Amino acid sequence: MQSGRATPLYGLDIETDTTIDGLDPAIGRILAVAVVNADEAVGTTEATEPVEVFDDADEVELLDRLDRSLAALPPGVLITWNGGRFDLPYLATRAERHGLRLGLRLRLDPSLSGRHEPLPGHEGAYRASWHHHHHLDAYRLYQADVGPALRLPCSLKVVASLAGLAPVEVDASKVHELTPAQIATYVRSDARCTAVLARRRWATAQFAVDRT
Repeated sequence: MQSGRATPLYGLDIETDTTIDGLDPAIGRILAVAVVNADEAVGTTEATEPVEVFDDADEVELLDRLDRSLAALPPGVLITWNGGRFDLPYLATRAERHGLRLGLRLRLDPSLSGRHEPLPGHEGAYRASWHHHHHLDAYRLYQADVGPALRLPCSLKVVASLAGLAPVEVDASKVHELTPAQIATYVRSDARCTAVLARRRWATAQFAVDRT
């Protein structure tokens, strides 16, 4: 793994349809996915890729465009927040239901315990890679030290707020009531916060990148 600014970091976050159950990939479709370049998120001049939101009404088109976009990005690290347990297996399940092959590869790791229940249809958390990108679950990174040290739950909003990032806040159980523009703003904010939180700790965070 390259160190410092030589490694592109891409924050990734998804939003799901909460009309019935946005926590079950057998029920709720994916409404939007955001991919954010970490350097662009912190306003450096080294950013070469823009923020991109995939929110096609056709979920197959959304997943296909996401996959093709990731394949075209320079090799780097995808950063998620609890993505090894939620976002990535959710994406994999939705793609499988459509018979769509992605460049996403998941490896179940029983050692990745946590307070969250496994995603329905899955047994636990995963290590991952996507095309030529590695993966880092930033939630696990902060949950291992910041959470115990400050005695707080390591939800993205809590950690991002403490870091001064001003995340967009909505009722996560009512995402389906938001307009497409509001969903795009929300998912972009979460992906940005995830990317920035990883970038700030990259000197040590790089050693926690998944090895698949």
